[in-house]
Amino acid sequence: MRNEEMLLIPGPTPVIDSIYDAMASETRGHTDPRFVEIYKRSVERTREMFKTDGEVFVVSGSGTIGMEMALVNTVAAGERLLIISHGYFGDRFIQLGKAFGIEMDVLQAEWGKQVSPDEVERTLSEHTYKAVTITHADTSTGVAADLDALVPIIKKHGALVILDGVCATAAMEEDMSKEYGSPNNKIDVILTGSQKAIGVPPGLAIVAFNQTALNAREEMEHIPAYYCDIKNWIPIMHDPSKYFATPPVNLIYAYDEGMKLVMEEGLEKRYARHSAFGKGVRGALREYGMTPLAEEDVAASTLSCILYPDSVNDAEFRSVLGEKGVIVAGSLAHLAGKAFRIGHMGNTTEEMLISAIGKIGETLNEIGHTVIIENAVKRFKEEVSAGV
Repeated sequence: MRNEEMLLIPGPTPVIDSIYDAMASETRGHTDPRFVEIYKRSVERTREMFKTDGEVFVVSGSGTIGMEMALVNTVAAGERLLIISHGYFGDRFIQLGKAFGIEMDVLQAEWGKQVSPDEVERTLSEHTYKAVTITHADTSTGVAADLDALVPIIKKHGALVILDGVCATAAMEEDMSKEYGSPNNKIDVILTGSQKAIGVPPGLAIVAFNQTALNAREEMEHIPAYYCDIKNWIPIMHDPSKYFATPPVNLIYAYDEGMKLVMEEGLEKRYARHSAFGKGVRGALREYGMTPLAEEDVAASTLSCILYPDSVNDAEFRSVLGEKGVIVAGSLAHLAGKAFRIGHMGNTTEEMLISAIGKIGETLNEIGHTVIIENAVKRFKEEVSAGV
């Protein structure tokens, strides 16, 4: 990679040369047949990744646009939504629901923990919900949702499953054809962004609807949206030569290359690689006296929130580490200054993470927290070797 720094934050993530090269290709008109073919191919690759029987949408915007598109096309004002939140970004659905007059209940986990399936079951028994939102991997806490436990409960009560895959898609299994216990137990909507585990620069919202979710949109005569109304986008996704809103031509080039790389690696291999990297990074940092916020059985494959030992100053640590070319993120809310977040997804490699672990160790030694780098690197390699 020609990147000068290792961008190991929860997103954006490192971009590799072939994606940069694709993005730097000549800008063409959005109705040019050469661009139309690329756009169409990227949509088909997205469909293949999610294995949906419905529609996929690749549009200009962020993950937040994806959240809005998922919600406003399925839940009407006055209908009830249940939000399963494992952190800051799960809570964002609260503000979206308020904006559209949706009635909401929220199940919020203690940061670092999962919402109990029993609590979900009990709540769903008390009211009729149109949909339930789940954040697959919360970017603030590094906690992964247990889809095997949650999806059957939600579907038993007749609600749609809306999955926020922003920090999980292309790294953690998100198969819309998968039956969670029975043929009717499937994920109905998945939303994500281009800049996380797909490994493309920020700027694209990607959303997938199955037929059940599409039927929900058909039952809503009018929705309070224009750009986010999937009815305006379905003709474009079928034939990108048609016009609704000008697509980000060069970013679509990059996305098509990114999706090619995802599918060439293979989804199962990609899931295993991310799982191994996550376990390896967390294991290595434990050797430094650092503690992952999420226990291993609920930890996401894509990023980790790491608590500092008492003697480590957050600002000093991240500043010195940044001077060494490794960029990690601070933590949010009540964990600000007490933890940092490190991404290990997308185009990151084993070699990059070994280098980063070494530089983290160097930084800790320099700021007065003595560690043995060799032990951490060894632990990382052992975890990765066992997982891939």
